[in-house]
This record gives sequence, C-alpha cells and structure tokens, in this order.
Amino acid sequence: MNPETLAALEALLFASDTPLELERIVEVLELDPAAARAAVEALRRACEAAGRGLAVVEVAGGVRLVTRPEHAATLLRLQRLRLRSRLSRAALETLAIVAYRQPISRPEIEHLRGVDTESVLAHLLERRLVRVVGRKGTPGRPMLYGTTREFLEHFGLRDVGELPPFESPGGQPEAAAAAAGEPTAVAAVRPEGEGPPPSER
Repeated sequence: MNPETLAALEALLFASDTPLELERIVEVLELDPAAARAAVEALRRACEAAGRGLAVVEVAGGVRLVTRPEHAATLLRLQRLRLRSRLSRAALETLAIVAYRQPISRPEIEHLRGVDTESVLAHLLERRLVRVVGRKGTPGRPMLYGTTREFLEHFGLRDVGELPPFESPGGQPEAAAAAAGEPTAVAAVRPEGEGPPPSER
C-alpha cells in the first residue's frame, strides 16, 4: 500500500469528529472502494504492529481513529487536569451545591452562595456538567438543575451516591446545615488530588 495513501487516510480519520463511511473515504481520497477498504485494513494493521496509542476501528457504519482502551486511565487524568484548570472557585462551589442539593433552582443556589450565579451556571451548562432537569412548581416556575453523566465521568463517580459526606465549614453535616437554612460554602466536589481552586470567575 502506498505510504502516502496511508498517511492521508490517517490524517483524514484524525480530523473527523465522527466515523467516516467508506463512501466518504473513497470520495475524499479519490480511491476505488476496494483500494479504500485495503487502505483501512493496512492502516489498522500498521497501528497495531507498531504498538501505537491509536487504533483504527469500524463503528456505527464507518471507520474512525480512537485511543486504545489500555490508555483510558491516562486520558482520565488529562480530563481531570483540564477540568481543574478551567473551573473557578465559584464554578466548583456552584457545581457542588447542585450535586448535593439536586434538583435545585437558580434562586436557591443564589440564596446559598449569596451572589448572582447566572454566568457560572451558563458556564457549567456549556461544559455539560449540569443540565436542566425540570421546573419547580412555585411562582415563576424556575428551572431546576441537576448533574450529568459528564459530571460523573469527570469526577470518577459511578453515581451521585458515591459523593463524599458533606460537612459545612462549622462541622455540621450538609443536611443539618440545610435544615438550619445556612448558606453553605461548598468545596467537597473536586477532581482527585486537586488543591485550592483558582480565584472566582
């Protein structure tokens, strides 16, 4: 197989966000179907033989370049580092409130934090760490927020039941602090190994 063809196929698969159908590979690389299939197989074998961190797989009716499963732990550490570097203290506090009190409305979050949370919530929604799960049956019907599958993945949790027990700064369990109506300075939810979060957004 022509090395230039394999290199072009590898670049094509790397640049694509979705699996590429054989017809698209044929069209872009200007190959006949048999040659395209041979190129895919040759690239798959080359990646495997070289012990590379990427593999060529067929999925959802197409072909794509993926990372090997044995490197999942390394990639998870990278995800956590990215999350840690991008989430401010305000975002972490808001995220923790949502995690422990879900479903919860924005007015309730703002009551607990004592500050406006519109921009912080928008950031968390954009990061897909929280989502709208419904509306509260009170005047104005404010939206209710909860955590997402991405939240669990980022923090290495199977479900929210694995969140560590929450304690308020005064040592009260979270439930007791909530019953007392105390604003909670939340810091319990952070990626593993994280030190003090960056300054507020």
